[in-house]
Amino acid sequence: MAPPRTSAVLWGLLTGSRGADRVCLRPRARPRPDALPRRLPGPCGTGLPCRRLASEAESGSPEIKKPTFMDEEVQSILIKMTGLNLQKIFKPAIQELKPPTYKLMTQTQLEEATRQAIEAAKVRLKMPPVLEERAPINDVLAEDKILEGTETAKYVFTDISYSIPHRERFIVVREPSGTLRKASWEERDRMIQVYFPKEGRRILTPIIFKEENLQNMYNQDRHVDVLNLCVAQFEPDSAEYIKFHRQTYEDIDKHGKYDLLRSTRHFGGMVWYFVNKKTIDGLLIDQIQRDLADDAVSLVQLYHLLHPDGQSAQEAKEQAAEGLHLIKVFAKTEAQKGAYIELTLQTYQEAFISRSAAS
Repeated sequence: MAPPRTSAVLWGLLTGSRGADRVCLRPRARPRPDALPRRLPGPCGTGLPCRRLASEAESGSPEIKKPTFMDEEVQSILIKMTGLNLQKIFKPAIQELKPPTYKLMTQTQLEEATRQAIEAAKVRLKMPPVLEERAPINDVLAEDKILEGTETAKYVFTDISYSIPHRERFIVVREPSGTLRKASWEERDRMIQVYFPKEGRRILTPIIFKEENLQNMYNQDRHVDVLNLCVAQFEPDSAEYIKFHRQTYEDIDKHGKYDLLRSTRHFGGMVWYFVNKKTIDGLLIDQIQRDLADDAVSLVQLYHLLHPDGQSAQEAKEQAAEGLHLIKVFAKTEAQKGAYIELTLQTYQEAFISRSAAS
């Protein structure tokens, strides 16, 4: 008689009291022909999507819509600043040694191979999304005190139907106290990884994300490896994903190692973070020193695009500033290191004049 008892216990854990039946297994009403379609609630328990673009939450007034990360104009500026260094994008990877392959090509074939390499590089440079942190799930479905003490461990019930998107998948947890609740985001991520494994992702967070290990990675200039692993391990709107990205960007800004992310898919996200935080001074100086004046101008243009009410944007509009003059306006108004930026810009202009005279 052991099997029937076990089945009855598990059924009791899932259904609980009759009140729980009414919550979890409530029959769906038949739709009326004249009824308008309604948005079904997601795992957060509301009819709204669980994640939004980060800049949407910061938009302030509904009349003035703030540009988002995926806007065409923003993406165009970020892609331009990212660069397209094929040597860096296709750098040798650690893998099993194999005999090299040599090909003899005509000039036409070489140009076609180069074009294909550029197209493949653009695919590799596709930026990960930048999203607002998802709202926590704290929905309690039922409190069944009659089940309290029946079991000592939690039971997780997961809908593993293939046709359901993971965001809409129904996952609930029965606590030893008898509480039946919706699973938290961390529990959802683990269970989805158990039933639908994603390549490169582990059920438990890799130890590389411990503070001491992260610092060792940063000391070895392996910021790109940290970000790549972060993209593979976490959802883009999870607290961990956002935390480790910001921590990596801050370390890069602190030590001026911006070039590590140039010509990678993470450069645009770093620029977006600095512009939203209004800390573009270090990156701006680095771009001028590396003879990337066009990128420096694009950076200030993006800054004005996101902060149109700022003093720099207003004065640039009044003066119809363009090119390097745009950088000077920013240095005199909102820059935290205005004098340093002006000095760096002056040095760049003098070097440019000297090169032009020599040629």
